[in-house]
Amino acid sequence: MKLKVCGMKYQDNIAQVAALQPDYLGFIFYEKTPRHFDTKIPDLPKSIKKVGVFVNEDLNTVIEKVNKFDLQAVQLHGEEAPYYCSILRNTKLISKPLDIIKVFSVKEGFNFKVLEPYEDLCDYYLFDTKGKLPGGNGYTFDWSLLEAYPSTKPFFLSGGIGLEQVEALKAFKASSASKYCYALDVNSKFETEPGLKNSASLREFKMKLSPNKDMQNYNVNDKGYYGEFGGAYIPEMLYPNVEELRQNYLKIMGEPDFQKEFNKLLKDYVGRPSPLYFAKRLSEKYNTKIYLKREDLNHTGAHKINNTIGQILMAKRLGKHRIIAETGAGQHGVATATVCALMGMECIVYMGEIDIARQAPNVARMKMLGATVVPALSGSRTLKDATNEAIRDWINNPVDTHYIIGSAIGPHPYPDMVTRFQAVISEEIKWQLKAQEGRENPDYVVACIGGGSNAAGTYYHYLHEESVGIIAVEAAGLGIDSGESAATSVLGKEGIIHGCKTLLMQTEDGQITEPYSISAGLDYPGVGPMHAHLSKTGRAEFLSITDSDAMEAGLELSKLEGIIPAIETSHAFAIFKHKTFKPDDVVVMSLSGRGDKDLQNYIDYFKF
Repeated sequence: MKLKVCGMKYQDNIAQVAALQPDYLGFIFYEKTPRHFDTKIPDLPKSIKKVGVFVNEDLNTVIEKVNKFDLQAVQLHGEEAPYYCSILRNTKLISKPLDIIKVFSVKEGFNFKVLEPYEDLCDYYLFDTKGKLPGGNGYTFDWSLLEAYPSTKPFFLSGGIGLEQVEALKAFKASSASKYCYALDVNSKFETEPGLKNSASLREFKMKLSPNKDMQNYNVNDKGYYGEFGGAYIPEMLYPNVEELRQNYLKIMGEPDFQKEFNKLLKDYVGRPSPLYFAKRLSEKYNTKIYLKREDLNHTGAHKINNTIGQILMAKRLGKHRIIAETGAGQHGVATATVCALMGMECIVYMGEIDIARQAPNVARMKMLGATVVPALSGSRTLKDATNEAIRDWINNPVDTHYIIGSAIGPHPYPDMVTRFQAVISEEIKWQLKAQEGRENPDYVVACIGGGSNAAGTYYHYLHEESVGIIAVEAAGLGIDSGESAATSVLGKEGIIHGCKTLLMQTEDGQITEPYSISAGLDYPGVGPMHAHLSKTGRAEFLSITDSDAMEAGLELSKLEGIIPAIETSHAFAIFKHKTFKPDDVVVMSLSGRGDKDLQNYIDYFKF
């Protein structure tokens, strides 16, 4: 099937989407829609047909627009009569051949006899979901109705098609209903706002629907794998929980009501968008352009709240009323306790005994927010062990409990779901950088990595932008070869931890090696499966930073820019002592969290 992307509005975005080589781009000349197009269409590859979308428009206006914008097709979305199509087909006022696409709206049923008068006057039909306004409603209709399609005329299928429909579309393609389905028409399900398309999601959709073996895919596939990493390695007792989530997460995330509530909370409660700040003094010192994505300014002080807002809304829609979570540095625990208080849900947070001692302020916050903090007393008594305890809880309480995992780790669909909720970070970077530098793509994006949620969100919209360098910064602890480290990309081998296959620090016989870092959020023996894939394919450059370098970098940022970062984030800032950038490079750093929680660690280290 061919692909039409409709509702294009902004020139830069048009160029981005055109780079994905869809077969058609649609431009809506209907003034009552927020996707109304009233600017210039940039030069497009000849393989892409430009489609003008009209709703009961005066014929002279349609002809004028066809000639002005050099349209190759018109899509008639109103009650245009057969004679209207006849005039368009036969007019001498249009010099080039023009395809006519007549739209029919479908709700619970459809009378195919209405097609008969148009059979010789149109080139294609388009079947869309009936809504209050023409197009862009975000809902699908029952495609099985097309089993009764009586014509041989090719048609476009439209109406609420998004990533969550990929499997259903594959089933549809295999059915008799798709015999004359010529193209898919997508619109609102791939938007960040009306008229602004998410090119990363469109790329993923196109790749999943028609995989291109020559193109490397850095997104999760239909089986839950990033390359050879990922999957769902879970005990039988957890299968119903994970399967329920897998079957529903994309569908729920794609619902307009979910998106509306999620975006409103991000704006009014979390305080998004977070600023993209040009660090002038830091840039002068290292002779390059350094921008800080200020996730530390979010409510609760870190990026974690982006994911917990999304997952608590997911849990509500799945009928869950008890929430469990794991936490290392405590930021995810605080973010989970926060959204549970917001939604009036019970909250249990598992935290390693050692982390409880070194992150006392966050423990106090969680308790003040109404959460029960349960210490993990086994193993290294850190993040790994807290995760083990949370999984045991979930096994024992499978019906009413949702597990809000805080990192891009765990059984599928968790790594993908967490990444999608955190992708708001890179989504904002693109338009913020455009406003400040005149371009959406930096030369480098940089983030620290433990499990990898802040990094996943920072990288997401740049995964397939090969011109953008991706730098992942891990915790080397006392040194890679010291035996006290958490540098998974260097020390890890393929293994299974917490429900997924990934890179994992382990002994020769497969026993997990205890990680170490001064940072409570980075001392995890594995890394998310997406990051394992980025490491193995070479898409990301992994750097390992020691405790001492990280602490010095945190102090430097504090003194140069007046920003005290979390120790996790400090690891990312230490790269400037190890890697040289060009003077005109634009380097975007994810400042994933603020340093309030680490103040005692800084005091102890520097003897303030």
